[in-house]
Amino acid sequence: MYKNFFKRGIDFVLSLVGLIVLAIPILIIMLLIKIDSPGPIFFKKKRVGKNKEHFEILKFRTMRIDTPKEMPTHLLENPDYFITKVGKFLRKTSLDELPQLINILTGEMAVIGPRPALWNQYDLIEERDKYGANDIRPGLTGWAQINGRDELEIDVKAQLDGYYVENESMLMDLKCFFGTILSVFKSEGVVEGGTGTLKNDGETS
Repeated sequence: MYKNFFKRGIDFVLSLVGLIVLAIPILIIMLLIKIDSPGPIFFKKKRVGKNKEHFEILKFRTMRIDTPKEMPTHLLENPDYFITKVGKFLRKTSLDELPQLINILTGEMAVIGPRPALWNQYDLIEERDKYGANDIRPGLTGWAQINGRDELEIDVKAQLDGYYVENESMLMDLKCFFGTILSVFKSEGVVEGGTGTLKNDGETS
């Protein structure tokens, strides 16, 4: 009942309230991005949604406009060169993810769920298929964000995504929600320019 009905209603209310309550901080971030570097405020990227349908995820732009397209940050030769000053702060605090409240409002994402894979992360998508993790809405945060984030290898991420799918419930979502607040506060698991160094229990975006 929770997964099939109540969760979507809770997601809708939370995202709407979040956009209203955070309106002023969001406007300030938009202004800082424009002052810091030329280019658009928002960044769109094709991601894998529920049942492997593609959608465009929204983020605040944290990188220069000459950054190579369709390439994960950790694969760039010198990622720090492309990340803006404001972008570095937004990434460290995860504030660059705030525009995804719109994705949640429209039903493309959930508040809690496996982080949506890039459309060309075929290895991660294939691994997630083994655990049914591509069959639910991806989330703004999830089991990954409190168990390793950027530090995890593909197979570990997929296994933890599968663990979330098997145990999806209101209690599990609350655990992920409050665990994420703690992880963001500590800036745990953020590895600019690197990924896949943690091989034991954990997950990532």
